[in-house]
Amino acid sequence: MGTKVKIRLYGIDAPETEKSNKKTGHVSKPGQPYGEEAYQALKKKIDRQKVKFEVMDIDRYKRAVSILRLDNRNINSEMVREGFAWAYRQYLDRTLASDTYRQKNRPRRSTVAYGSRITRNHHGSSENS
Repeated sequence: MGTKVKIRLYGIDAPETEKSNKKTGHVSKPGQPYGEEAYQALKKKIDRQKVKFEVMDIDRYKRAVSILRLDNRNINSEMVREGFAWAYRQYLDRTLASDTYRQKNRPRRSTVAYGSRITRNHHGSSENS
């Protein structure tokens, strides 16, 4: 098995999953709408796969802010295109801020509708489009 590295996906933002204490099970931070679905989508794409990652930065939590690649696919942009995350356009390198990180107008599934039904503001508040 390869080396485990803590990574934050570069240029995208996804809803948070619930955080809980592994020993007690106490929920320390509730999740956001569709957080678990976004997590499961990413897990399905890369679980037990050997992925390559291009480190763009190291964040304040010492995570490698990276672009994940699997079989020449950009996993970060797939998450955005499939409606599981939003593009962080203001933080993207200009060469990467093209159509690669553009969301489709219609989501792939109505239950994971970040592109049209839930605005980015919903991530932090309760504003629907």
